[in-house]
Parts: sequence; structure tokens; C-alpha cells
Amino acid sequence: MYLSSQPLADRMRPTSLDGYVGQQHLVGEGAVLHRMIDSGNASSFILWGPPGVGKTTLAQIIANKLNRTFYILSAVNSGVKEVRETIESAKKQKFFDQPCPILFIDEIHRFSKSQQDSLLAAVEKGVVTLIGATTENPSFEVISPLLSRCQVYTLKSLEKDDLLALIDLALKKDSLLKTLPVKIEETSALLRVSGGDARKLLNALELVIVADLDKDGKPAEDIVITDDKVLERVQQNLAMYDKNGEMHYDVISAFIKSVRGSDPNAAVYYLARMIEGGEDPLFIARRLVILAAEDIGLANPNAFLMATSCYNAVHAIGMPEGRIPLSETAIYLATSPKSNSGYMAIDSALAFVRETGNLPVPLHIRNAPTQLMKDLGYSKNYKYAHDFAGNFVDMEFLPDSIKGTTFYHPADNAREKDIKTRMEQLWKGKYI
Repeated sequence: MYLSSQPLADRMRPTSLDGYVGQQHLVGEGAVLHRMIDSGNASSFILWGPPGVGKTTLAQIIANKLNRTFYILSAVNSGVKEVRETIESAKKQKFFDQPCPILFIDEIHRFSKSQQDSLLAAVEKGVVTLIGATTENPSFEVISPLLSRCQVYTLKSLEKDDLLALIDLALKKDSLLKTLPVKIEETSALLRVSGGDARKLLNALELVIVADLDKDGKPAEDIVITDDKVLERVQQNLAMYDKNGEMHYDVISAFIKSVRGSDPNAAVYYLARMIEGGEDPLFIARRLVILAAEDIGLANPNAFLMATSCYNAVHAIGMPEGRIPLSETAIYLATSPKSNSGYMAIDSALAFVRETGNLPVPLHIRNAPTQLMKDLGYSKNYKYAHDFAGNFVDMEFLPDSIKGTTFYHPADNAREKDIKTRMEQLWKGKYI
């Protein structure tokens, strides 16, 4: 009978490196974390990578292998009080001459500055060995004093071979699945649904298999896994919003397109879906910054300022208050005039540079810090724009072979119409 309250992903969590799949650049023979385990000594470090790639599992394996006491805190549920209580417990072990315990903090990027500050002394004095896990760039989310005391190791999304190996292991090793007549005919949908995330892969596999069991937990016939079956079963069982699942991508896509499409009501609706579903508010704020630059751009430059201010505000005040600047910014961006001219200009220029390579910069606008460079004509005949009427002088800035090339095309909005008029007046229609 198929009965288990423990998800397959938890049941399959390995306890040693022998069963650990992926991240060979860190745990393979001779790699840095493998050497750390072999040496019996662990220094504080931060694991940075996407969800479901083995950060928590790796921390537990290291603690088990080194025979260390293992404390685990989640930045979502723990504060300074819990951190201090854990550190006090760790200090008491010193009386028994035990090696310092490992303190694992999941989602350490969600700790405030004061919470991270509370860790500093314990890490500095070796009271605990800190292992942090984060899906966000620690350069931005972890305070500098703490970051300087930790190495940062980057984990990658699992590759196709890793994911296939996990499926094979689950069917052969899991105490429940190995008793069932499961046949894998197609794996593309499972791999696609996983997005390189082991947890999503295994939970989707279990979901599809369990759906073919009767009320007694027995299969009526062989359980055949096909792409169509995976997509049908997974979609039927999606929650309103799963921040680690397929709906994450659907809802953020709908949010972005609603803002781009100038629909503030839809934008706020999808924003509410994400907030209610527990989405990281900084993820939403970052998308608003990108939207402001990509889709509103020069039609309303204040949009970018508001979006960056929103990100800083959400970072400083957190939730639930952060929902207010998120809402205001989403509405402001949705109701702003739109232009992607800046986005199109840089992509056009990048494509052009890749095709043409490093064309020589005209001599008259080159830097001339030495006399030899001046003798060679560097900066010769350069005209300083502020010495001329209107702070403008007609002078060529592009390489000779691409004179007159245009990358920026003003869009049809009030702000850029003014830009176009000014450029036409200055350059006499030369570029625009």
C-alpha cells in the first residue's frame, strides 16, 4: 500500500556525498568542499544557488560527516532572539570540549542587517561554523562584515543527466516507488517542469505516480509515465500560486504583461496573487525596476526612479508594509506612457558591435595622457562642446567606417517627440 506523509524529495535526501547528485565542481573528487570534508575542518561559507539544487542537503552532509552538532534556522521564521538562543546553546558545548557546531541558516538573504549583525561575534570567535543558503546574490543581500568572514560557493541548476539520474534513483531506491510497476516512456515534460530543481522534479514524479493508484494505494496496471500525462497531472494539481512551481512563471509573466499593456487593475490583481502566495517581495521589486527601464524608459524617466526607490523601500521595511510601495509602483508603471527605445537601441548596438568588432576610435576623441600620444594626433582638433553656443558643436564621434549609423530611434510619445525635435535641430537630421 502506498502511504507516506513525507514527500518523495525528503525521502530521497542523501546523507553522504555518495548519494549526492550534481555540483561536481564543489563536491567531486578533489573539489573544494570534498577537500573540506576530508580534512575534518569546516570554515564558514555561503551556498548561493537556485531552489532545489542541494544547498540544505549539502550542509547536512557536511555536518554528518564531520560529526558536528547541527542547528538549522530559517530566516523566514527566525529573528535575533532565536539566533542568540542558538549561539548560547553552542557556547555551552565548549565546556565539553566538543568541536564547534554548524549553524545552517536557510534563506539568509531575508535576515535584516541587525539579524546578520547578531551572527558576527559568534562566527568571528569560532563559536559556530556558519553555513548560509541563499537564492540571491550575497554581494547585495549579505552585510560586508559577515560576507568577509565567509567563502561563497555557487551551486548550479541541475543538468539533464543529473535529473535523469535522480529519476532512476527514485524508482530504484525509494522504499515506496521501488515496489510499484512504473515505466518511464518520456521524460521531456518532467525535465521541463523541474526547471533544474530536484525537489520539483521528484515531487512532480510522485504526483503523477500517485494519481494512478486506487483508493487502497495499489496500481490497477503498469504506471506509464508520458509527457502528456505529466503535463495533465501537474496542471490539475497546481495551487493558486506556487512560488517554486510553474505558476510562479505564469503569474509573473501575467504581471509583467499587464503593466506593459497599461492595465493597472490586472497588474494589482497579479501582484496580490504573488504576495498572497508568499513570493519574495524583492523579486517583484526587481521586476518592476526592469519593467521601468525596458518598457517605459525615456517616455517617463521618473518611472525608473520610482521603481528603484520602491526596491529600496521594500528592502528596508519588509512585509507586510512593503505591499504598499509595490502597489503604488505597479499602478504608476502601468499607467505611464510606454517606450522600449532605449532597450532596442542597446540591443541593436550590441548586435552591431558583435558583427563589426573593435573599430578604431577617431583620433580627435581619444584620450591623450602622454606627450607621445599627443604627437600621434590623439585628441587633436577636439572641440569642447561647452565652449560653443548652446553647448553643442557638430563633430563626428563614431568610427569613420560607420559614420551616420543610427541605433536610437525615438518612440512616438510626448517626451521622445521633444527629444527627436532637439536632435533634429542640433544634428540637422544627420542621425534621426
